Amino acid sequence: MNDATGTKELIKTIADFIEMGHIENIVAMFKQEKEYYQYTGDLIKDERFMVRIGMAVLFEQLVQERRNDIPLAIPSLIPVLDEKTPYMRGDAATLLGIIGTDEAKKHIRKLINDPDPQVQEIVQDILSAA
Repeated sequence: MNDATGTKELIKTIADFIEMGHIENIVAMFKQEKEYYQYTGDLIKDERFMVRIGMAVLFEQLVQERRNDIPLAIPSLIPVLDEKTPYMRGDAATLLGIIGTDEAKKHIRKLINDPDPQVQEIVQDILSAA
């Protein structure tokens, strides 16, 4: 198995665990292996609603336990802000909002005039809460 195949399988496994509600297991994995943050962008693009919601729950927990580590996800979320699918942009903005650093907010501001009204609303909610 090559690295790309192994990475895809790992991302799928993480997503499957999130969908099953095993967030604590994924929190433990992210605490153990900081490189998992680089998969955040791929995970947030999952078509399964429960996986995307689970990512927000995951980051809400990680912000409590690993505030200094969660900015490692920012580089993987930046490309998702340019996705054609509005929910992907909105979900990426949500995670950046949970991360909450100045760098994260800088990227969220790029969506303030997003063509999708729901994405605009998410961005406005995040930035007004800051």
